[in-house]
Amino acid sequence: MIVSFHIEYRTSWGEEVYIANLFPEPVRLHTIDGIHWETEVEIHSPEQDIDLTYSYQIECDGKIIRREWDNFPRTLHLSGNSRKVYRINDAWKNIPEQLYLYSSAFTESLLAHPDKAEMPVSYKSGVVIKAYAPRINKDYCLAVCGNQKALGNWNPDKAVLMSDHNFPEWIAEIDASKLKFPLEYKFILYNRKENRAECWENNPNRYVADPLLKTNETFIISDRYAHFSIPTWKGTGVAIPVFSLKSAKSFGVGDFGDLQLMIDWAVSTHQRVIQILPINDTTMTHTWTDSYPYNSISIYAFHPMYADLSQMGTLKDKQAEALFRQKQKEINDRPAIDYEAVNQLKWEFFHLIFRQEGETLLASDAFKIFFEANKEWLQPYAVFSYLRDAYHTPNFRQWPKYTTYDTHEIERMCRPESADYPHISIYYYIQYHLHLQLLAATKYARKHGVVLKGDIPIGISRNSVEAWTEPHYFNLNGQAGAPPDDFSINGQNWGFPTYNWEVMEKDGYRWWMKRFQKMAEYFDAYRIDHLLGFFRIWEIPMHAVHGLLGQFVPSLPMSKEEIESFGLTFREEYLRPYIHNYFLEQVFGPHTDFVKQTFIEPTDTEGIYRLKPEFDTQRKVEAYFAEKEDADSKWVRDGLYALISNVLFIPDNKESGKYHPRISVQHDYIYRSLNEQEKDNFNKLYDHYYYQRHNDFWYHQAMKKLPQLTQSTRMLVCGEDLGMIPDCVAWVMNELRILSLEIQRMPKDPSNEFGIPSEYPYRSVCTISTHDMSTLRGWWEEDYQQTQRFYNSMLRHYGTAPTVATPELCEEVVRNHLNSNSMLCILALQDWLSIDAKWRNPDVKEERINVPSNPRNYWRYRMHLTLEQLLKADSLNVKIRKLVTEAGRNTDK
Repeated sequence: MIVSFHIEYRTSWGEEVYIANLFPEPVRLHTIDGIHWETEVEIHSPEQDIDLTYSYQIECDGKIIRREWDNFPRTLHLSGNSRKVYRINDAWKNIPEQLYLYSSAFTESLLAHPDKAEMPVSYKSGVVIKAYAPRINKDYCLAVCGNQKALGNWNPDKAVLMSDHNFPEWIAEIDASKLKFPLEYKFILYNRKENRAECWENNPNRYVADPLLKTNETFIISDRYAHFSIPTWKGTGVAIPVFSLKSAKSFGVGDFGDLQLMIDWAVSTHQRVIQILPINDTTMTHTWTDSYPYNSISIYAFHPMYADLSQMGTLKDKQAEALFRQKQKEINDRPAIDYEAVNQLKWEFFHLIFRQEGETLLASDAFKIFFEANKEWLQPYAVFSYLRDAYHTPNFRQWPKYTTYDTHEIERMCRPESADYPHISIYYYIQYHLHLQLLAATKYARKHGVVLKGDIPIGISRNSVEAWTEPHYFNLNGQAGAPPDDFSINGQNWGFPTYNWEVMEKDGYRWWMKRFQKMAEYFDAYRIDHLLGFFRIWEIPMHAVHGLLGQFVPSLPMSKEEIESFGLTFREEYLRPYIHNYFLEQVFGPHTDFVKQTFIEPTDTEGIYRLKPEFDTQRKVEAYFAEKEDADSKWVRDGLYALISNVLFIPDNKESGKYHPRISVQHDYIYRSLNEQEKDNFNKLYDHYYYQRHNDFWYHQAMKKLPQLTQSTRMLVCGEDLGMIPDCVAWVMNELRILSLEIQRMPKDPSNEFGIPSEYPYRSVCTISTHDMSTLRGWWEEDYQQTQRFYNSMLRHYGTAPTVATPELCEEVVRNHLNSNSMLCILALQDWLSIDAKWRNPDVKEERINVPSNPRNYWRYRMHLTLEQLLKADSLNVKIRKLVTEAGRNTDK
C-alpha cells in the first residue's frame, strides 16, 4: 500500500523535514517552497490491519536540530488492503498548552477510558478525521457534525460519534462517496449516558476542500484539537511516606500492601492523588541512620522493608509462623518506627521464606521474564548488597576485592553454581516480590481513578551501586547540597556526588532516561526533587561540613577585574577567615580563652587571628569533636565552623583567579567589617551575581537536559522549585509545562510574606507543608509574631491569634488551599487530620517527619491511628468530602 505524507512547516535555509520511527532510517520529505513538505512511501504488509507510529523532526547538515512533541505518538491505522492509498494531511505538533491532560495520570487514571471503542469501519474511499480531546471523561465522547447528511446536516442529534480507541485521540471515518465538497464541520461534546449533544466547540467552522479522492484512497485529516467551554480540572490528594503508613497487618512500618487501604481512603474522601517519598533501598549500615530516604544505594531497587510479608507466603514451620505473628503485633503497636528492629525482623522472615519458596520461584517463567528485563541493574545491586554485608561497609573503595566494578567478575559470582549465588539470589527474590506488590498497588489505584505520585531524588549516594558501576557519570570530589534558606541557615550538605553532565550529554542522558522509564512502570506522576539541580547544583568542597562554603556548578565565576568594576577593591584577605578579637567573646562566650589557646593563633596584625593548620577546615574540626557530644563542645565546634566560613569570596573550584561571592555572607562579621560604601558595592555585585548574571546561562543548561527527560515518559511532571529561584526556572517550567510547587509560607514573590492561594498559577501543586517542614499545627506554634500576622492578614481575623491551631483554624487554612487556583492541592496527612479534634494527633511534635538542619535526623514518623480506623473516621471523612466538593475539586466532568 502507498502512504503519502503532507505537512506544512516553514523552514530556515538548510533545514529539512524528516519522518522518524517509521523505518529504521528517517525518511526525507521534499518541498518546492520551504513550507509545504511531502513524500510518498510504500508499506509492505500482510493482508491484515496494522498500526504504524511516526513523528517529524528537522535536520540541518545531517544533524537533528528539532523534534516535534511526540510524548503521545502519532498512530496510523492501515487496513489490510494492499492496493490502498492513504493521503495524510499533518501539522507540526508543539508541546500542547494542556500537556498535563496527555500524561498517563489523566489518560490511565483521572480521565481514563477503560472500555474503549473499536476502530471505525474503513471504506473503499474515505475521509478520516482525527482530533485530540483529552478533557473528556468516560461518560462522554467527541462527535463531529457538519454541512451534509453524512455528518448530520448540522443536527447535533445526528452527529457522527468518534472512536476513543486511541484516547486521547479521537477518530471517525466518513464514506467519501456520500460527501460533497467543500466540507464544513465542528466538533461536539456528546453525553453518552444521556444520548445527547452537550455543547459545540467555540471555533469557527472547520473547512476541507475537495481532495479529489479516487477509489481505494483514504484522506486523513489529523492533528486537530477540540476545545470546549468546560471547567478546568482540579484535583486533591494526600502526601504520606510509605514508611509512615500503618494498618492492622503492618509489620512496624508501612509497606506496599498498605497502599491499597490508603487508596480506599482517598476514594472515600474524593481524593485522587497519593504522593509518597522515595522508596529505594537505603541500606548501608543496618542502623537507624539508613532511615534517610534520599540516600539510596540504588536508583532502581526498592527498600526490602516495604515488602508486605503476608503477600510473600506463609511459613510452613507453624512455630516460626506463630512467633512472627506475635512479633508483628508487638512491633506494630509502637508509636514510631523502630527502623533497626523492623528490618532485623523482616530479614529473619526473608531468609526463612526464601529457604522455603526461593528455588521454586526463581525457576518460574514469570520470574525469568522479570529478571531478563531488569538484569542490568538487578545483578549489580544484589552483588553490591552481598559484598556490603560481607565486608561490613558500603564504601566499595575499602573492600579487599571488587573495588573496581568488573562485569565478568560479577557474572561469575551470579552463576547458579557459584558459592556466592544463594547470598545474591535472595535479593532477586525480594525485589521480584516488591515489584509485584507495587505493581498491584498501581493497578488498584488506576482502577479506582487514583494517581500514585512518586519522588525522584536529585542525588545518589557516593557509596551506591551506580557510583560503583558507573563512576564516570559523577564528580566524586565534591558534595551536593543546597544554599541557605529559612529552614536551614547554614545551607544543606547532602554529601552526594554531583553529576558529570558533560559525560551524560554524550550518550543523550541515557542514565536519566532509564531511571525515568523504570519509574513509569509504577507511577503516573512524579515530583522532581530539587528541580534547580538540573539548572545548577550547589557544590560544597569535601573539606566543608556546612553548605555556606559552596558554589553553583556550572556557573560564571568573577575575575578580580570584574569584582573591582563594582567599586570593591579586591583583597586577598577576603578569601581567608576573618577572625578578630572584638567578636570572639560574642561567638564563644566563656570558652573564648580555650578557643584562643587551642584552635587559633595571633597574626602580625593586632587583634587579628588565624586558625591553626590542624583546625583550618570544618572536617578537621568535626574530627576533633567526633566523640564529644556535650553542649559546651557543640557550642565551640559550631563557633569554629562559623569562623571557617567567615569569608567574603570563595575561589572557583576549576578556574584559577576566578571567585564567587560567599552566599548569605551579609549575616557574618567579615561583611560587617566593611565600610558603608564597600557594603553597598558588594551588595550590588552580590545581587547581580546571584539573581541576574546566570539567567540565560542556566536556562540553556536546563534546556539541554529537561526536554528529553521530562518527555521520555508520559508521567505527569511536578517540580520542587523552592529555594533561591533564578528567573530562568519559571521560563523553563512554563516552556515544558512542568507543574510548580506553591507553599504559602514560602512565597515566590519576595515582596509578600505569605503566598496568596487564589493567585497561584493553575499549572501548580499547592500544599500547606512538606516533609521537610513542620506541619500546619507545628508551624503555628513556632513563631507567634508571624502567626499573628498570618491570622490577621491572611485569615482576616481581628484580635489576638490563638496560641495553638484549633481544628476550626486548620479547616479554614485547608479550605483556602482547596479553593486555590492550583490544579492539584496535595496536603500532608497530618494537615488533613488537623481539621478534626477527635482524629488529630494529640502530640503535635510527633507529626514532624524531617528537620533539614539536622543531618542525623531519624525518619520515623508513623500514623498514630491505623488505616482501618481512618476509613471509619466518619466525622473527619464527611468533613473532607464536603470541603472537596464545595471547592469544586475532583469533579469528573
